[in-house]
Amino acid sequence: MVETLFSNLPTPRSTCSKSCVPGYRKVALEGQPKCCYDCILCSEGQISNITDADNCFKCPEDHWPDKSRAMCIPRSIEFLSFDDPLGGGMAAVSLFFTMLTLAVLCIFRKHNDTPVVKANNQNLSYILLLSLALCFLSALLFIGRPLTITCQLRQAAFGIIFTIAVSCVLAKTFTVIIAFSATRPNSRLRNWVGTRVSSSIVILGTFGEVVICIVWLVWAPPFQDYDTQSMRDKIIIQCNEGSVMLFYLAIGYMGFLAMLSFMLAFMARKLPNTFNEAQYITFSMLLVCSVWILFIPVYLSTRGKYTVVVEIFTIVASSMGLLCCIFIPKCYIILLRSDLNTKKKLLNIKQ
Repeated sequence: MVETLFSNLPTPRSTCSKSCVPGYRKVALEGQPKCCYDCILCSEGQISNITDADNCFKCPEDHWPDKSRAMCIPRSIEFLSFDDPLGGGMAAVSLFFTMLTLAVLCIFRKHNDTPVVKANNQNLSYILLLSLALCFLSALLFIGRPLTITCQLRQAAFGIIFTIAVSCVLAKTFTVIIAFSATRPNSRLRNWVGTRVSSSIVILGTFGEVVICIVWLVWAPPFQDYDTQSMRDKIIIQCNEGSVMLFYLAIGYMGFLAMLSFMLAFMARKLPNTFNEAQYITFSMLLVCSVWILFIPVYLSTRGKYTVVVEIFTIVASSMGLLCCIFIPKCYIILLRSDLNTKKKLLNIKQ
């Protein structure tokens, strides 16, 4: 009878402490009875979902505490998508310059027999324009939800395509220097003038990047990765480069070819006007080298989708530098100054 009477009574509560609401945990007060305690907010990343919890517990990796730290809520997923204003803008810019490059290629093909086009090694110009168009298109591979296959494809594709473009520029520069030197009496360099030398430079230059990419994809290929540490309320889906060493080796090889082209073009910048393409190559390579030098510190200091934006901007800016510095002046002469597109004007012969 007595037990029944006491069982109906409410549980005694402490008079020196209030109950700890969810999101807080109890901490005993030193020198006080056990029924006296303080309420401490759960640490970041932890919750308590009951009243007067003794301990807090962590949320799963794909969840994060709400503001009250009383329950776990799913993290939002972040990546550069086509629906994102940054992603959509970058995609639009890439497509615009792709169409512009193809338009320049059509202009060169239509005026294939004019002196300006003939004097600038037609085959190299066509290969360079096609590779630039593919460079702009390769930027689209960096937009969208990263997958292991796209992570591997985008780095290898851009690396090889851009190396072809830079190798074409290097071949153009070498051709300019050889062509000028071969005009001297008894020059032994006349045998080097022709398409074989320029084709060999393009093939050899591209071969080095192909080897690096093959080793990269076989040994430590890029893969899809989930970054749960950089941002507390978001999961960043990104491409892990696999081998950082090979990633920078691939970039460094392209930079080496660009720097070599710049040095050769800089030495040939004061050649007679017949060979003034070296001036345009000098400016284009200076722009490319500057963009890629700035790329590394900016790339290392950004996180999430902004890292991808930096990569796309670098690709578009460097490709745009080659297109605008080398081909736009020639298009201006072809379309607007046809009076300059003559053999006499090209050779700078005064009547």
